Amino acid sequence: MTNLTRRTALTGGLLALGGTTLWTATRPARAQEQPLRPTIDEVMFDPANPVLGNPEGDVTIVEFFDYQCPYCKANHPVLNEVVEADGNVRLVMKDWPIFGAPSVRAAQLALGAASLDAYLTANDALMATEGRLDDTLIEETLAEAGLDVAALDAAYGENRDKWDGLITRNGAQAAAFQLRGTPAFIIGTVIYPGAMDKAGLENAVAMARG
Repeated sequence: MTNLTRRTALTGGLLALGGTTLWTATRPARAQEQPLRPTIDEVMFDPANPVLGNPEGDVTIVEFFDYQCPYCKANHPVLNEVVEADGNVRLVMKDWPIFGAPSVRAAQLALGAASLDAYLTANDALMATEGRLDDTLIEETLAEAGLDVAALDAAYGENRDKWDGLITRNGAQAAAFQLRGTPAFIIGTVIYPGAMDKAGLENAVAMARG
């Protein structure tokens, strides 16, 4: 989709996986016609969702991820490289904590960091960890990145409804698209399940631009 903005997202485009249409840009006129799925606007332009890269970019990459997912972590530097080199990509990070309590804790503190305009720092630091997480490793990692864990906790608590709602919506969207795990990307209006190398990401962005 060329120049994907809030307006065009609501008026055009389909999401496809393997040639199968999964997503319409707007809801059906009658709910009974087909199961309701989130709209492009709800997925790509949720006002609560942290956005990295270029917020005004002409292509949006959405990543559903978990801080304990080894494939997400391995893919993260490549994703950052592509986004930075392109300069015109919005990167929407969908915290989808599916690997248990440590994943939830990591997501909560990272979103607390978003309240303090420090989501990028928290996200990069947690993505750079190795192996399984526990509360101690999560907190030490964030502290080593220069973040005050108590302040992150407080910021999350002060905005709990906002962030809990976002995590719930992310999970509901993943379920609606029948995502089976992390990472999963939406680039333009196409779902790409699994990790993507540099060439794959670049090609997907080019395709999204038409």
